[in-house]
Amino acid sequence: MKRIFDIYFSLIGLVFASPILLPVMFLVWKQDHHSPFYIAQRVGKGEKLFNMVKMRSMIIGADSSGVDSTSANDTRITKVGIFIRRYKLDEVTQLWNVLIGDMSLVGPRPNVKRETDIYTETEKRLLTVKPGITDFASIVFSDEGDILQGKEDPDLAYNQLIRPWKSRLGLVYIDNSNIFLDVKIMLTTIIAILSRNRALKIVTQELKKLNVEQDIVECSTRSNKLIPMPPPGTDHIVSER
Repeated sequence: MKRIFDIYFSLIGLVFASPILLPVMFLVWKQDHHSPFYIAQRVGKGEKLFNMVKMRSMIIGADSSGVDSTSANDTRITKVGIFIRRYKLDEVTQLWNVLIGDMSLVGPRPNVKRETDIYTETEKRLLTVKPGITDFASIVFSDEGDILQGKEDPDLAYNQLIRPWKSRLGLVYIDNSNIFLDVKIMLTTIIAILSRNRALKIVTQELKKLNVEQDIVECSTRSNKLIPMPPPGTDHIVSER
């Protein structure tokens, strides 16, 4: 059922998004005459590597820096890329990955191998399902770039401030996954583009209905400052990356 749902809506999404994607693709190509797509290798279900299609928002060779996490003030982001990231167009192209079966519309976000290699045993449960374009964590941490802005080591900051909660939210989704929840998350993701505060309230209400731990609910309101926390499955805060 979930696969049929993914195929149907990814195909519709690609068709309806094409009037926006095609002009933006041209603008990306026009700025440096290189492909408007960035093929990012990610870890999928069963720890299998796959090529995730993203609309390119950075300069050519950006990944040669070895930095996986991107802050809002990252100098590798192009002018067109700022627009692409603002409206999540780099995520929309991943509908192709959903269509061919690498990803699902809703599921834990896929990560690079350097990150999954340091997952705890608890976090490895995230790799037992297909990764998705969106989930609870994608909405709660839609401002990931702003969180990492100005950090001396964005990758370490990601592992200390974002990863612990992102992983826990991903596990919450796995434990409660169903088609109706997928529809709610998809609709809330659209709302988040228009009103992030409204989307956060919807996520918080849904987590309460699922009887999720109070600290996860509180974090999802994003009303408190993020502090270093250990990822699920360990008591140790990541100290190096």
